[in-house]
Amino acid sequence: MFETLFSPITIHHLTLKNRIAYPSLGLLYSWDRKLNDRYLHYFTEIARGGAGIVTVGPVGVDFLGSGLAVLGLDHDKPIADFKRVTDAIRAEGASPWIQLFHAGAYSHPILINGETPLGPSAVYSKYTKATPKEMTSEEIRTVQSAFADAAGRAVEAGFDGVEIIGSAGYLLTQFLSPKTNKRTDEYGGSFENRLRFPTEVIAACRKTVGKAFPLSIRMAGNDFVPEGNTDEITPLIARAYEKSGVNLINVTGGWHESKVPQLPMDLPRAGYAYLAAAIRKAVTVPVMASNRISTPMDAERLLNDGYCDMVNLGRVLIADPFWPAKAKAGRVDEIRPCVACSQGCTDEIFSGNPVSCIGNPRAGYEAERIIKPTASPQKIMVAGAGPAGLEAAVTAAQMGHAVHLFETRDAIGGQIELAAAPPHKEELLEYIRYYRAMLTRHGVTVSLSTPVTLDLIRAEQPDHIFVAEGAAPAVPPIDGADIEGILSSWDVLKKDRPLGHRVALIGGGAVGLETALHIAVKGTLSPEMFHFLSIHDTEPPEKLRERLFSGNHEVTVFEMAPRAGGDLGRSTRWVMMNHIKRYGVHLVTGARVTGLSAKKVTGLSSKKVTWHDGNEKWSQEFDTIILATGSQSVTALSDRLPELGIPFTRIGDGLTPGKFNHAIHGGFLAALQLDAPGAP
Repeated sequence: MFETLFSPITIHHLTLKNRIAYPSLGLLYSWDRKLNDRYLHYFTEIARGGAGIVTVGPVGVDFLGSGLAVLGLDHDKPIADFKRVTDAIRAEGASPWIQLFHAGAYSHPILINGETPLGPSAVYSKYTKATPKEMTSEEIRTVQSAFADAAGRAVEAGFDGVEIIGSAGYLLTQFLSPKTNKRTDEYGGSFENRLRFPTEVIAACRKTVGKAFPLSIRMAGNDFVPEGNTDEITPLIARAYEKSGVNLINVTGGWHESKVPQLPMDLPRAGYAYLAAAIRKAVTVPVMASNRISTPMDAERLLNDGYCDMVNLGRVLIADPFWPAKAKAGRVDEIRPCVACSQGCTDEIFSGNPVSCIGNPRAGYEAERIIKPTASPQKIMVAGAGPAGLEAAVTAAQMGHAVHLFETRDAIGGQIELAAAPPHKEELLEYIRYYRAMLTRHGVTVSLSTPVTLDLIRAEQPDHIFVAEGAAPAVPPIDGADIEGILSSWDVLKKDRPLGHRVALIGGGAVGLETALHIAVKGTLSPEMFHFLSIHDTEPPEKLRERLFSGNHEVTVFEMAPRAGGDLGRSTRWVMMNHIKRYGVHLVTGARVTGLSAKKVTGLSSKKVTWHDGNEKWSQEFDTIILATGSQSVTALSDRLPELGIPFTRIGDGLTPGKFNHAIHGGFLAALQLDAPGAP
């Protein structure tokens, strides 16, 4: 199974056991540029899971180009710390690599002690909201030497290969792009001049590490920014890189400031593999593909169809470091999914927090959150098969407890299907696949269509009960909110029910916007139909594109806050807001709804709206009114459990309504507490 994926490959003079690489990803496990034990345990776990390459990074070549939030190898003292990590990675059978990093104009001044970042030209950065200092010839040579010196230290620290970052809008990319390189000397102007800085960095590193040492570069297949380099030019850049001395080319998508999504669910699986394929046609060295390569089937197909020679599994291996080992053993259904939500990884980084994963409670906590065999097996009852109940059941069973999971409905998953209903959220269904497989593997007894009652508990006589009753839609304190005919967002997302033409949604948080988009998409052209009609030239392209975003409903969202989507992640909110605009959803913010009837919304707005001036009462007629005003815990069972005298733990939304990570992490940690000192 997956013969190509698990076949060896030789990079220069180094033979790897398979074609899986874990790439450099910012983790924020320290703020002092030092490689601490948390990094060590994290990288060791990734290596233990079976990847061929484990890349440590990003690692700054100097302070000005990396700052406080990035590891540093700009002097000799950290070599010993990196040696600990390379030894640990190698001991687990993987090849340790390092990515050398310089952000250039993308260095945030606050992270470099208020200094001005360097760049090829003094061009304002939309990413950092700062203007860099144009590098002098001397500063160019200094940075190139810093790359070479860091590469030499990497060899001394025991790395098998060095990767130079030339993607995402960082320094090398800034020299390459006409957007950010306005120089008039030998490093600017013509394509050849703009290539000079990155190719000289490669040559300097090659000279330092020697002819036999593997050297790679991570490059953008398309900048996806105005005035940037497109996939018509990037193959020529790749050829220049190969000529300068790289042995491997790692291809990814665009810049951080690109308005084309790079990572979230909106990007189809393996969506940027075509960029790697274009590079592969232009060079003779091996090429890696990156971005949203989620399954072993995807990876094997890309390799066999000639897109690439290796695959990068970044956030996929945060979600499940043992993805490679499970794939090799044919246990594909047991791979914990990466659903491209960006909540535990990218959102946390952008908020200045360390990386974790909503679906993997151990990511970033490898040394603390350890599942150990129990010395005192207990009989565990789990009431509710939503994410919290599923995770608690699987974790307790892994510990060696006898677990019986009960669910009122006829299927596991709880609110997962609800969350997966809006456009681009279907990846969440992968959790159901995963938990179904894990329940079977770890021998959890599952009783569906079985409500948990006090009589059932008396009959079962468990030692401990995990109560995962979930939540229900909350009815807001608005006059008329509870009348017949007004729907909840749950009603709409759970069932494909008929709606009127003019739809009002009360509540513009994440659920409200996702529900609005779910409705607005109804009646638009599907991707399959768009493709069919396009290849047959049935209508002008602009008309077909219009039909992509013109549905059967007019949707208006009312939100009391000054802006909608305030609870969406920082890395994905802009994607949602673009969709809302694209599909013509009307947002009314600063709107306090004061009354509802089956066909009318009444309220006050703090600013002018299309039908009334601000700070005045208004009323609007709609065909369908939907509430998206939050949820409340269901505690009917847990409220009565004390009378039985059996230890129990509330988990998931039954404890307090929250997001996926609260449910899954909470279920996991609750199970670990079964063996905590003093636990019953």
